[in-house]
Amino acid sequence: MLAVWVEQLLGFASGALTAIREDERYPTLMAWARSEGPALVGGDLALAQALAPELWSQTPLARLGFACEALARPGRNEPCWCDSGRKTKQCCGAVTLPGHVPSHLMWMLSLRDWKGDTLKAALASGRAPAQALLEAGLIAAESGQRGRAQQVLESLFENADWSRLPEQAEPAFEILVDLYQERGFHRKREALLDEVLDRGPLFLRGVALERLCLLHLDNDDLDSARAAFVRAQQALPDSPTLAYIEAMLLLHEGHEEEAAERSRFWFRRLSRQGDLEPEQLQFLADLAENPGATLAEQLLNAEEDLAEPLVSLQALLEALPTAPPLDLRAEDGALAYHRSAREDTLFAAFQAVFQSQVEGEAPMGFDSDPWPQAEDWLPALCAHPEWLDAPAVVQSLALALTSRFGSLPWMAPSLFEPLADRLERWLDQARRTGEATLGWEVADNAVLLRTGLALVVGMERGARQRSRELAETLLTLDDEDSLGLRELVLDQLLREGRDREALALSERAVAAPDEEEGLLGMLMGRVLALFRLGRRDEAAEALAQARRHNPHALAMLCADNPRPASPGTNGTASPGSRAEAWQYRTLMRDQWRATPGALDWLGEQLS
Repeated sequence: MLAVWVEQLLGFASGALTAIREDERYPTLMAWARSEGPALVGGDLALAQALAPELWSQTPLARLGFACEALARPGRNEPCWCDSGRKTKQCCGAVTLPGHVPSHLMWMLSLRDWKGDTLKAALASGRAPAQALLEAGLIAAESGQRGRAQQVLESLFENADWSRLPEQAEPAFEILVDLYQERGFHRKREALLDEVLDRGPLFLRGVALERLCLLHLDNDDLDSARAAFVRAQQALPDSPTLAYIEAMLLLHEGHEEEAAERSRFWFRRLSRQGDLEPEQLQFLADLAENPGATLAEQLLNAEEDLAEPLVSLQALLEALPTAPPLDLRAEDGALAYHRSAREDTLFAAFQAVFQSQVEGEAPMGFDSDPWPQAEDWLPALCAHPEWLDAPAVVQSLALALTSRFGSLPWMAPSLFEPLADRLERWLDQARRTGEATLGWEVADNAVLLRTGLALVVGMERGARQRSRELAETLLTLDDEDSLGLRELVLDQLLREGRDREALALSERAVAAPDEEEGLLGMLMGRVLALFRLGRRDEAAEALAQARRHNPHALAMLCADNPRPASPGTNGTASPGSRAEAWQYRTLMRDQWRATPGALDWLGEQLS
């Protein structure tokens, strides 16, 4: 019965609202209620007459600046407010409504229907109930009206009485953050997060901190992500989401065993509380058993239309046969890879469905995003595994996967390592061919080198040792470092505590720098390695050299919450700029913080 009443109420209220908008006068509504209203409530004229005044009293009217013209509820012996001429007790007072009528219903329906300047004025009036804004925003988001959803939900939080905000505002807040992300409103997103963290209710502050942590992870800012997680833990210590976020954070930091241990801790703790949904409990159990595989499965399932083809791709890569040899030869003191006719044929077949072109001169990237067409090329690739015999196909696949999944450590084992097996077989063949260099400009070598760079980046978080070993192999074959891999190898050596090797690599690079780009990482890497090795005087001298290169780096690294600095329009940071210093801080501050006494020592050098 309740479901029938809800359906009838929504139908009647929508019709009533249409009648009201004709002239915003009460008699017009009552005329409609008597003539057309009964058909919407099972033919019950008395119910239609009794319901209409209730809805009128909560309807915002544009002619009144979106205030309501509420009727005074009559006494039992007073004339009924439906204008029937009878006493209330003999008219609407004798009718019992089948169910509850939400007090914000007509506001919600109005917000759903209004457009343009009228909607803008209604929101600006500040009269809309929070619950109406919440529901109208969620409805707009679910129906794909992203602009309307953003507009309505912004009003919910801009005019928020934080003490009275309903707890159902949590999904609205997350939707608004997602809308800002999808539509490129990054400053608005950050301002909303800051506002909630400053003044929001506890349940929203916890969610904001969780989202902030994920945002920092997406940006590879592990130090800020860790700080946001600690704050979230303090705000919502029993949130199941914390188990998920901590596992992600630890995997990003390269602590696989600790991620498993902490996942087991969260499962024991939260399962004892007994208030989790079965699906949540099962997820925590899976996370405790294998954090990486569970996060990978969750990610693939969240891909909606691509979930099945991505799972098929995982299965294909797991069973991929050994890669065939390539046409690799030594020419004029250099190694040269030449594409064969068969490889060109395979690549042409792949390119018929995968229509994005690799940028010829760029280390990584396409002329267009391949993922909107992934429903076409992923199933086709799974149906034709022989296409992966062509390095150009492997290159395109590696670049595409890195662009979408490269920052997620748990995707490395199933997506990137099988492709690395394939590439390493070809690189081994190159090493056996001769001692010459595999230069970027020679023949089709760029295909192999670009594939290597994509896989090094793709495995950097989830398979660090494999990523470093592949990078070192590429550096051996391409001693000019066309791909800029030395800085990446240095970072990984420092993360693994291999400080002497890191120092040797950094000193070679600093002694004969090929270019300014990436030099700050090498200079500061040398400082960190020297500090860890206890060679403080040499570390201070190295730091002075780093400060001459970039005067912003030390202050940026020491500050707890420095102002971010964006790179230029081409996405690169100029040597010596604040943007370069910010990039280094983002990538490596967690290593300085994890080194006992290192940040304190830097602070002393700064002062």
